[in-house]
Amino acid sequence: MHLTHLSLTNFRSFARLDMDVPRRVLLLVGDNAQGKTTLLEAIYYLAAFTSLHASTDRQLINFLAGQESLAVGRVVGEFERGGQRHRIEARLIQEATAANGPRLRKEVLVDGVKRSVHEALRLFNAVIFLPQMTSIVEGGPEERRRYLNLALSQTVPGYAQALTEYSQILSQRNALLKQLAERRGDISQLDYWDELLSKRGAVLISNRIEAVQELEREATRYHYRLTHGQEVLRMVYHPAYDPLPKPAGQFSLPLDTDVDRSKFTREQIQQGFQRRLELLRPEEIARGVTTIGPHRDEVRFLANGVDLGDFGSRGQVRTTLLALKLAELHWMKARTGEWPVLLLDETLAELDAQRRKDLLEILTQSEQSVLTTTDLTQFPEAFVRESTVWQVQTGVVARA
Repeated sequence: MHLTHLSLTNFRSFARLDMDVPRRVLLLVGDNAQGKTTLLEAIYYLAAFTSLHASTDRQLINFLAGQESLAVGRVVGEFERGGQRHRIEARLIQEATAANGPRLRKEVLVDGVKRSVHEALRLFNAVIFLPQMTSIVEGGPEERRRYLNLALSQTVPGYAQALTEYSQILSQRNALLKQLAERRGDISQLDYWDELLSKRGAVLISNRIEAVQELEREATRYHYRLTHGQEVLRMVYHPAYDPLPKPAGQFSLPLDTDVDRSKFTREQIQQGFQRRLELLRPEEIARGVTTIGPHRDEVRFLANGVDLGDFGSRGQVRTTLLALKLAELHWMKARTGEWPVLLLDETLAELDAQRRKDLLEILTQSEQSVLTTTDLTQFPEAFVRESTVWQVQTGVVARA
């Protein structure tokens, strides 16, 4: 799979852009704040329909265009997948309203036909590495949950839909818990919501169990290569509802304990999750919140048994994230049968010479990569000669 054309209208700093995209390696060169990262963000938006930079889609609309009563930001991508050509268009439409200020709606078209976001997901795949993504390793658990959700939504049919429905059901259940705490009432009202929550939650948990195991195998291999055998990486999944029973006399499993949850079926996870929700009802009513479930899952990264989120150096964290992203690339290829587009933002800037060399060798395996840099001398001359080099300056893209 590879992107052949990208068109932007009123997207971030780009009022208008139309560019054909070369198939193999594209190097985007330019100073900071010229629009290089925005191009990566736009390509990734076609895969995930969300931004890793902006807190809301409204921030993606060009600032000057956004001052108008009607503003439309567009990202259009044409690509080839499995020998067939496709076109995805994402529209961000901001309309003025009399009462509550501007209203934003999102439209997605696939080959000219309107689709829901859930229907459009998984058609175009991309893996992105941004410098601030070190929060996946050293940030809060919500960062790691978001990472898993974005990766799984691109690859697993029905995952994004189950995630949306789970969040909606969770909100309804929490509202009922608060109502029961304040006004009392029939506790059996929770039966309906428990069944729905456990059913959608089981979809998330079972897919996360499988994905973490598969990603860990690939990430461990890449991490071992990038550290030249000096460190062994582990990716440990801690579901808030754990289908594994706790051993007698043990409050929790040690952080580095190797466990296998893949033997549990989705039905077993659902039944166990629902029973656990029933047992926790008195506590959850008192607290007015659902205390277990995939919305509270955690993933930790360990190198030689050391938790990198708490004790990892900057170099260790960055190397772990790079290994994870390379693992994600090959994991998506194994899951979908197609190489995702690889997007790397200033990735070489903090790597030593040997790790740069290792990374560039790995890049040759993918079908299409887009890299940004402020300094072309970070790349070997032979790599630059075999790549397409474009200059990005104040929102204008031109061949170097």
